[in-house]
Amino acid sequence: MLTAWIRKVTNWFIIPLANFLARAGISANALTILGCVLNVALGAVIATGRLRLAGFCLIAAAGIDGVDGALARQMGRPTKFGAFLDSVLDRLSESAVLLGIAWWYMGQPGYIEEILAYVTIVGSTMVSYTRARAEGIGVDCEVGLFTRMERCIVIIAALILGVTSQALWLLAIGTMITTIHRIVFVYLRVRDQAL
Repeated sequence: MLTAWIRKVTNWFIIPLANFLARAGISANALTILGCVLNVALGAVIATGRLRLAGFCLIAAAGIDGVDGALARQMGRPTKFGAFLDSVLDRLSESAVLLGIAWWYMGQPGYIEEILAYVTIVGSTMVSYTRARAEGIGVDCEVGLFTRMERCIVIIAALILGVTSQALWLLAIGTMITTIHRIVFVYLRVRDQAL
């Protein structure tokens, strides 16, 4: 999966940075909250039409998202609440960015992009929810192409390159396909099991 590969190739930078932050006394939860606040702020920047600027800034926000887990491990204090907080704020962060895109498109001719942004928000939430619910019934469900990392890369590239309309089509369709893929995956594993 792309997420695992990116973590592997960025460890040379992430681990020393996590060590530095741990020595500075910054907690992983504080970093998670900071990343979310930054994403919400960038959603507002996108809403004003400064798409390319927001795209470059989202690279830093995505970096923060990658460091908080490493920081918790470096401090020897990964907690269930930290994992829960990270997951919840990831949903809020992504929704804020997509809402910013939808808001910007509300001032443009047509309406299809606003609908696509909404479908993408729903689809992104469903991709995450299907995994969480599957894990709740004991099924490891990390299948599918449009996980958070892939969606984040598509959004960043789209904002920087000025192809947000095309990216919204890709994300709207891709998140729904990934959701269906996960539903089928779980069905095939538990269809005959009693609750």
